[in-house]
Amino acid sequence: MSPDRAAVSGVVSSVSFLAGLGGGIAVSKVPFPRPGTDAADIRRYFGQRPSPLRVSAPGQLVSAVTLGRFTASVAGLARRSGSGPLQRMAIAGGAIASGSLAVAAAMGIGLAAGAAEKPDLAVRLHRRMFLAGGTIHGGGLGLLLGALGVAGLRTGELPPPLAKAAIVAAVPNLLAPIAIAVPQAVYLVPAGRFPGLVVVSAAGLHGSGRFLRDR
Repeated sequence: MSPDRAAVSGVVSSVSFLAGLGGGIAVSKVPFPRPGTDAADIRRYFGQRPSPLRVSAPGQLVSAVTLGRFTASVAGLARRSGSGPLQRMAIAGGAIASGSLAVAAAMGIGLAAGAAEKPDLAVRLHRRMFLAGGTIHGGGLGLLLGALGVAGLRTGELPPPLAKAAIVAAVPNLLAPIAIAVPQAVYLVPAGRFPGLVVVSAAGLHGSGRFLRDR
């Protein structure tokens, strides 16, 4: 990537997400309810005091905001590749990924604030939370990673192994929305999410590192 101090936002996005996830797991006394779980398990998790959402929700929100900023860096890379469609793909993917993550965090806060005590509402919100923060976020992240990888190869601004890793990581993320219709495909969410976080961090370090070296 061209020297870009703001590219470090990719690192911040990945680290804040993982910190929120890990912190929530550490604070929680029970496992996070899986998709399709019943209202009792949802209430048990989100009704905890202290709430794991104190840690996980801020981490998700920071991740969403900084992923939006990283998207601007990827869109700039795509623009320099000379491809308008690739630039629009990066912008759309980043907007979907960051927006859906923020929505999922907001739904989690709502559940922790009392919605988990209402069985029907709890089940609906929990499902929508997973759709937003899991499958929809995955689809958006896949578009962003695909644009990053292709633009990185076209411009030569990313090391080829990193650009190709972005394209590979895009695949399970792009397939993640299949889990909406096929619950058994839910494994695609973590299969795409965690490699994607590694690629976003590496690309952010590469872009911001070049900025520091070229000053």
